[in-house]
Amino acid sequence: MNILFLTQVLPFPLDAGPKARAYYVLRALAQRHEVTLLSFVRSTDTAAAVDHLHSFCADVRTAPMTRSSFRDAGYLLRSLVFSRPFIIERDASVDMNRTIDALAQADVPFDAVHADQLWMAPYALRFCTIAGRKVRRPLSVLDQHNAVFMIPQRMADGERNPFKRALMMLEARKLATFEVNTCRAFDRVTWVTQEDFDAVQAQAARVGVQVPNDGVLPICGDPEAIAPIARSPSGRRVTFLGGLHYPPNAQGIAWFAREIFPQVLRVVPDAILTVIGKQPPPELAMLGIPSRNLEVTGYVDDPTPYLAESAVFIVPLLAGGGMRVKIIDGWTWGLPIVSTTIGAEGVAAEHGVNLLLADDPVAFARAVADLFVDPALNQRIAAGGRSTVLKRYNWRIVYRDWERIYQR
Repeated sequence: MNILFLTQVLPFPLDAGPKARAYYVLRALAQRHEVTLLSFVRSTDTAAAVDHLHSFCADVRTAPMTRSSFRDAGYLLRSLVFSRPFIIERDASVDMNRTIDALAQADVPFDAVHADQLWMAPYALRFCTIAGRKVRRPLSVLDQHNAVFMIPQRMADGERNPFKRALMMLEARKLATFEVNTCRAFDRVTWVTQEDFDAVQAQAARVGVQVPNDGVLPICGDPEAIAPIARSPSGRRVTFLGGLHYPPNAQGIAWFAREIFPQVLRVVPDAILTVIGKQPPPELAMLGIPSRNLEVTGYVDDPTPYLAESAVFIVPLLAGGGMRVKIIDGWTWGLPIVSTTIGAEGVAAEHGVNLLLADDPVAFARAVADLFVDPALNQRIAAGGRSTVLKRYNWRIVYRDWERIYQR
């Protein structure tokens, strides 16, 4: 088939969960099909990354994505006026629409269009409408990484500012309606977790409709190609890795630093909280954590030196949806993980086998401290995670199912 694949983030390098999902699905589809990638790009994306994607895609097209607080204020106002979700309004792009229109009218028709995440769904449906006028409507496929409405809904639960909380709840309600209607407009809809489908279907059931479920395909990595990190036995780092521009990540690490890490220091006074990711919250520097016990790196190209010194890898999330790829990554690297239940949602988590689960500050701090003081537990949890990712999250095996999704 000739497939047009739409992504909201350039899917390389693999430094974020959505990138990893799109990248390995692209790799799987490109083994048997001609795939043209059309992606938004930011100023930080490189020509080398585009060149890498060219190595297995038939073509790569891009459209610029610009973010600013000033622009976001305008998009928020439009969202309030027109009752469209803010995160969808914010991604409306003249440049992307022009490229979509040109591709839809090209001489060589596409057999299918693949929207990676809800953000790209309006563009896929626009493409189908235009292309359908010329030849025939292509097969439309939506890959649902999350039950997106749950993200602002869960963020609102922990928000103390009543104005922000009201805005988050409004966004959640608009997203729930938009998500149901959008899923129903596609020929095929895949889900990253069963929990995400169930959540969106519960919203659909309120208005007496069904949303499609053409399969649950988890986010996968390439564990066969990545050896476990050779960790130092004297490592003292408690490491968090993730983009801190994503509100659930910023909220989670602030909660850990404020409520949990001081308790860890009482048991392990030389522990070092290491926060890796772009746009770290300023709050981290204002919590009174001694400088010897806190390292905030920002974005780093290669986190391996920090991971090699890590005694514990943490996923302290209180909100979010879909799967946390940082758990798949942590398991691939052979790191012992402590996570909240929400952080481990959608993965084959077994407390005491492949990670430790804790949802309140006291229990979370105890789990982190236990991995410092009990080397046997540390090694057992790390080995359990590595075993899980090899068996259940290998794209070379799991993503064979995309062929079934694409059968017309």
